[in-house]
Amino acid sequence: MCPSTFSSSSDSSEYTMTASIRHNVSRSGRLLPLMLLSLLALAGCGGGEDTESLPNTGTTVTNANYNGPAPATDDVQNFKRSVWDNLVSTNRCGSCHAANGQSPAFVHDGDINIAWAQANTIVNLNDPSQSLMVTKVAGGHNCWLSSDSACADTLTSYIATWAGGSAGSAKTVELRPPQIKDPGATKVFPADSSEFENWVYPLLRNYCADCHVEGIQAPFVASDDRQLAYLDSQSRMDLENPASSRFVERLRDEFHNCWEGDCTTSAEEMQVAIEIYAATISTQPLDTELVASKALTLTGDGLLANAGGRFEDNVIALYEFKTGEGTTAFDTSGVEPALHLSLIGNVDWFGGWGITVGPAFLDETTGATVRNGKAQGTTTASRKIHDLFTASGEYSIEAWVVPANTTQEDARIVTYSGSSTTRNVTLSQTQQNYEVLHRSTTTDQNTAFATDGNDMRLQASLQHVVVNFTPGQGRRIFVNGEDTGDVDPSPAGLLNEWDDTFALVLGNETDGMSLWEGSLQLVAIHNRALSAEQIRTNFEVGVGQKYFLLFSIAHLIDIPESYVVFRVSQFDSHGYLFAEPFFISLDETQTPQGIPLEGLKLGINGREAAVGQAFATLELSLNSTDYTPGSGQVLSTQGTIIGLENGPDSDEFFLSFERLGDNENVVVEGSLSLAPVPADQPEAPSIGLKTFDEINASMAKVSTIATTHPPVAATFNTVRQQLPSVENINGFLSSQQMAVTQMAIQYCDALVSDTTKRAAFFPGFGFSASAQDAFDQAGKDLIINPLLAKMVGTGLDSQPEDTALRTELNALMDGLSSCGGSCASDRTETVVKASCAAVLGSAVTLVQ
Repeated sequence: MCPSTFSSSSDSSEYTMTASIRHNVSRSGRLLPLMLLSLLALAGCGGGEDTESLPNTGTTVTNANYNGPAPATDDVQNFKRSVWDNLVSTNRCGSCHAANGQSPAFVHDGDINIAWAQANTIVNLNDPSQSLMVTKVAGGHNCWLSSDSACADTLTSYIATWAGGSAGSAKTVELRPPQIKDPGATKVFPADSSEFENWVYPLLRNYCADCHVEGIQAPFVASDDRQLAYLDSQSRMDLENPASSRFVERLRDEFHNCWEGDCTTSAEEMQVAIEIYAATISTQPLDTELVASKALTLTGDGLLANAGGRFEDNVIALYEFKTGEGTTAFDTSGVEPALHLSLIGNVDWFGGWGITVGPAFLDETTGATVRNGKAQGTTTASRKIHDLFTASGEYSIEAWVVPANTTQEDARIVTYSGSSTTRNVTLSQTQQNYEVLHRSTTTDQNTAFATDGNDMRLQASLQHVVVNFTPGQGRRIFVNGEDTGDVDPSPAGLLNEWDDTFALVLGNETDGMSLWEGSLQLVAIHNRALSAEQIRTNFEVGVGQKYFLLFSIAHLIDIPESYVVFRVSQFDSHGYLFAEPFFISLDETQTPQGIPLEGLKLGINGREAAVGQAFATLELSLNSTDYTPGSGQVLSTQGTIIGLENGPDSDEFFLSFERLGDNENVVVEGSLSLAPVPADQPEAPSIGLKTFDEINASMAKVSTIATTHPPVAATFNTVRQQLPSVENINGFLSSQQMAVTQMAIQYCDALVSDTTKRAAFFPGFGFSASAQDAFDQAGKDLIINPLLAKMVGTGLDSQPEDTALRTELNALMDGLSSCGGSCASDRTETVVKASCAAVLGSAVTLVQ
């Protein structure tokens, strides 16, 4: 780790814990320990022929041969295997922190026991993420990857493995006071993009359009769609400090795509354009009447609250998507070789840690639909999945997913495969089902094991899904912490027939033929199956970027070091989630004595948020009865969402109160104007549609065929999304009629194919007679009469006339049975099925 020299000596005050608290919050209706990070003030230390060939995005670790003294203890051996072996190479830390290099010599290549002793001065085994070794690298010190955060996460994994892995235990909380600053008016991106188009967009369009447009590479800051370019550019421009804009940094510091080969001039030109644009945006001062807390930003002042608590002892590939930019999703599991993924095609970063794959789009030049989005690893790095899975004989694939819709089919979420038809294992979506395709000694690689279609497990919302495989139980699927109960129809088998030439892919197949549209917020590959309890724990821990914001209110009440604390996360690319506020003083000798608190509101960028004020009705007292020193007092167990404006690095938040202590800002809500008298609407139809389940039940009842009859059930699951879902007859579509017709055909086919049921339904009809003989008028009546009696019914106020129905059915049978004297042997059955379907699929069973 070069070139700076480590200093293992630190002021002891840097390690002082200002307050150690455990705070209970509500989650899913239960009280669980609130897990917070220990935050320190250290400066950081810191055979598939169809498989697409990709550049190797990993870094090869070349371990030096160790010939020194043997490890003195098991702990030293664990250190060597988990940390030293991964860092001793000269392209990581070995060129500086070895035997004759800089202190500390934590990769001493002459004596592993010395290296162990030196490493202990710069690691925190209780909280690996806060190790000086980690935070130094997180600050930009000799990262071997293109992302400092990815290097820091990888180091954290190394140290956690040395310490014994992540056991999912709750961590003691250490809250530290933030920098105190007053809320101020800040600039906010206007809805109108015209000034952006005048100043910044021309540079992006001229110099970035070869890459940053739809279908090539996100973000689409140079898109021909100017509004899209504006939206994607906002998080990359700092209106308060244009020199800190990501656009400027990429040119000035990272020499990214500088025009005319001059990065300094390019960066200056971009900075000036952003400065001119920012000058066109005015600000309004903070309302002096507000009773306001001090101000905070999310990433600058928040205390990172992703403290772990997850079970990750056997993770061999981990994707948390923290980078937020670039074309690589880093594997931060710490298990070498690192299986980094290249983001290809239509893939974008998802705000709050994640990636979004798709959607498919129309190429206007070729007229073809492009479905090329995916994140793919190399076959070389992917081989570790083969090696470690076949060695253990079991696995878990865990993902936090947000499907874009519930209609896509054969859409690959996570796959280790060679093409659309060759694989080792795949987690896939088919409409509202999760499916697992898996190669073993007892299963075909393309036969799906799926969740029950009637359960509709897959929803277009954030879900936690885990696929487990063990030789004892085979495949199991867990959704949101619960076993779906679906039973693997195949014996478990072994994994020793897996192919080691495949690649890991997210969101598609290697050949790009099975696009999944949606977002991924975490993917973890485990080479041991998680237990049901561990899966439940990982679900309850949640996912995404989380912070604790400590809003200072000590200037408003007579209690030093007093704060209202919120758990805050970037909910998605458009909003923030503020949840579960509590009051606390970091001076544990203090206790509130009857301090009124009313009307808490969230403020952003110098004004109260227009929406999302879920805490505005709070009315309570901060008092000793409800307050516990070191833990605080719960204000609410609820959460709310407010809109993102400038981005998590720039948006400034504060709280305001209608009453806090002796301070008041009584808000008088404006009177509501009377709503206008609504215009008379057209008279609603007196009839409506049956919905999908009602249609299915009606057809089963009148046809005498059970809904569970396999061909019927399969057809219903296929067309369920296409059937009417609301009763409004004005919304009936031709596509829905096609689905109804398919259902009617399947029910009638089952009825006529069953000799016992058809004899009971159509008594006396000669099914063995030829079509020419069977459908004389007497024969036709033997079909028509039961259909009208059992499917149409009698005595309704509004229904078709029997005469009209008989005329239509007679004409249908005459036409279908006239085949020039050469009808097929099964023509009679076919005519009866068609007549049955014509009635069953008509308005008589669809309308109510």
